[in-house]
Amino acid sequence: MNPGAAISLGANLGRRRENLRKALEDLQASGKIRVSSVSSFYETEPVDADSSLWFVNAAACLETSLSAVELLQVMQSLEAEAGRVREGHHDPRPLDLDLLLFRNEIITRGALEVPHPRMTLRRFVLEPLAEIAPDWVHPIIGKSVAKLLSDCADRSAVRKMEA
Repeated sequence: MNPGAAISLGANLGRRRENLRKALEDLQASGKIRVSSVSSFYETEPVDADSSLWFVNAAACLETSLSAVELLQVMQSLEAEAGRVREGHHDPRPLDLDLLLFRNEIITRGALEVPHPRMTLRRFVLEPLAEIAPDWVHPIIGKSVAKLLSDCADRSAVRKMEA
């Protein structure tokens, strides 16, 4: 059975690891979200970004009573609190939170698209997610996260960081 929600976390500005740790703490502190598992942190080269600043990325599985839309609103408010300004799509950022999967749902509602439409193309998303949820099946493609990772054509650098 798939967990409640899977998210990707990333940062390439400021104290990257600390930004991700704080976001995880703040998600849990909301009272309606339980962080059930967190991947290792990975240093990753920018993909589709106008920056030479490498990212720190991770993935987390969450249990929540919130709807996907409500969860996205919480995530976007945490990004704003961290200082993210949404000017350019690929600008450097102190915090980037993406909702990858939500239960087994397929959602297209305004800015919300679940499963995340580019997750299968990005090694920096799949590698951390495969660490904590390798058997979660993509509800459209019908493949596990582990299989999506093994099939991923993205060869950008993704290196597990020391704890």
